Amino acid sequence: MLTFARYTSGTVRISKGFIKSSLIYTVAGMLPMASAVILMPFYLRYLPGELYGVGMTCLAFSVLVQILASYSFDTSLYVTYHELKHDRARLGTYVSSAFIFMLLLGAVLTVFFALSGEFIFTYFIKGKELSFYPYGLISVGIGVFQAIFKVHSNLLQTREKSETYLWANVINFTIIAAASITGMVLFPNTLVGPLGGRLLAGGLMTLWVLFRVFRAYGWHVKSPWQQTSARFNALAFVYQVLQWVINYFDRLMIAAYFTFSMVATYDFAIKCLVPVELMLNGLNSTIGPKVVKRMNEQTVKTATQEINRYYYGLVSVVLLVLCLSIAFIPSILAPLVKKNSYASEALPYIPYIAVIFIFRAMRLYFVTPYTILKKMGTLTVINVFVSALKIGLMVVLISRWQLYGIVASAVLAYAVELVLLWYNLRHDYEMRFNAFKLFVAPLLMFAVIVISEPLLGIHYPLPVHLGYGILCTGLLYAAYRNEIKLIDPFKILK
Repeated sequence: MLTFARYTSGTVRISKGFIKSSLIYTVAGMLPMASAVILMPFYLRYLPGELYGVGMTCLAFSVLVQILASYSFDTSLYVTYHELKHDRARLGTYVSSAFIFMLLLGAVLTVFFALSGEFIFTYFIKGKELSFYPYGLISVGIGVFQAIFKVHSNLLQTREKSETYLWANVINFTIIAAASITGMVLFPNTLVGPLGGRLLAGGLMTLWVLFRVFRAYGWHVKSPWQQTSARFNALAFVYQVLQWVINYFDRLMIAAYFTFSMVATYDFAIKCLVPVELMLNGLNSTIGPKVVKRMNEQTVKTATQEINRYYYGLVSVVLLVLCLSIAFIPSILAPLVKKNSYASEALPYIPYIAVIFIFRAMRLYFVTPYTILKKMGTLTVINVFVSALKIGLMVVLISRWQLYGIVASAVLAYAVELVLLWYNLRHDYEMRFNAFKLFVAPLLMFAVIVISEPLLGIHYPLPVHLGYGILCTGLLYAAYRNEIKLIDPFKILK
């Protein structure tokens, strides 16, 4: 966490408030994915591979519905809240109108998919026993409810209401876990538990969110775009749909080309890297509002030393957690999943999927300025190209390399996206950064893992994987040796 520090009188000092909010957002961000980890033993016991794969396909579809139902208000709130926060009346009209719009949009989506969902499912995933009813329709409900909850969570983050954010996620997590486990025990070999639990949690949390929002901001049936840009929302919406293509379309591709059991293998491998995902999302949730606030205070948008340190720290911590996950998660899980074919088959993919997070961490440095500068048109064009590139690469590589082809297409797509993000931002946003901390060290780790894993990792997994951690520690020490020398252990916190 050294890079989150501010220098005062030659000593590194870290704000207690920042540490507290970092922990809260990290813990709260952990809970949705932690539920998947906690539920995994029950999935392994009560769901065969094919059924687990169907469930994960339905949940990927629910994420798309969530994006459609939120219509990018989770993104626009970050910007619009700070623009309107000094005008209570206009802010109240905007927030209330946004939630009413999402309710109406959610109702329209529910009716639309209730009528057309069966055709869509059977058209895109042919030759498989996958019916839209009832689980596809349940997935629609999950997506609509999660959209409202997600937008409210972003509103809490923007307002820096970290404790309310934490408790909301704790309650949501508790309901999902309890209802899902109960459902799987009572109705084994069905998806009543995994999907029904999320539907119940989403419905209850949506009622709570709407009560809070309308009590605080009133009931305003007006266009939310009277207070902000309709174009910004539309472009951000398209961007989010494209992000779904980049992050979730691979499940549908695997289901269409192979089997739902292979979807289960791929999804299980991804869930093994939940610690990395949690850390990435938690840190991004913490620094996001702070970076937005600092950039909105600037007349000329530029990457200050403070902003850079946030992202140096994010990338560094993600690298460490990634190396720890590669080293220990396969060893911990191996004896637990040896009797389960799709889970045991997932373990060799973990190091390769892990390197994707290196690019996901680096890209965050460029994405936030696009939002603040309202360059959503450019960002959308970039993502159209990257999404098309990834789909094209998957089509070419999946038949030859199967799941390895999916991973390779993701890495190549993220690498191209990084270059395009930097190139199209360089004239509007002044970027002066430490290249070694932000790019060179992460890319060195990427190269070492990709080269070493097929040559040595298969035969000597534990020493090779421990070596990744040692190398990562050495690179970070080389990057931050000057800051480490300035640390006074008795004055770290002010």
